[in-house]
Amino acid sequence: MKKNLPKIAVLFSGTGTNLAYILKHLHGRELEVAVALTNNPDAGGIAFAKAYRIPIEIIDSKAFSKREDFDRQVVERLEVYQPDLTVLAGFMRILTPVFTGTIRAINLHPSLLPRHKGLRAIERSYADAHPAGGASVHWVSSELDGGEVIVQKEVSKEGLSFSDYEKKIRQIEKIALAEGIKKVLNSDVL
Repeated sequence: MKKNLPKIAVLFSGTGTNLAYILKHLHGRELEVAVALTNNPDAGGIAFAKAYRIPIEIIDSKAFSKREDFDRQVVERLEVYQPDLTVLAGFMRILTPVFTGTIRAINLHPSLLPRHKGLRAIERSYADAHPAGGASVHWVSSELDGGEVIVQKEVSKEGLSFSDYEKKIRQIEKIALAEGIKKVLNSDVL
């Protein structure tokens, strides 16, 4: 591993395809993934972290009765790795100020924010009257999907079935995420 690469933490909940993209295209070149953290002990992304020998933290969110207690544990574990940036890449948790007030993080969201915050964004985006949807990378704030937008990528809906539209969103969001990470790491915002 090259010395002095910026370190990131990647948080995910599911298949980990965004983590896999970061590992394949950025890790060891432009940054170091210092840790991958999931709230789901059965998350598919765990296999990607293991394949790249990335430290993995599994903190089962179902084991906590309060969101704040879960967030406190996540913050505690992240602080061990001292990442320059934390990246939420399919991390399906609403975070409390325990996290948002402590950790500098960006999030990937599959819509052109501020449209369609929250869950089922792709479905809602496809069904709306706008000719295009897309993906956004934004700063994490205490407002759900409400932080300042860093990067957006558009996808035209014209002539696409929902399945094709969703596939294009999934492709473009990885590119948007990589661009957003690089933009933040190459700025003096951190």
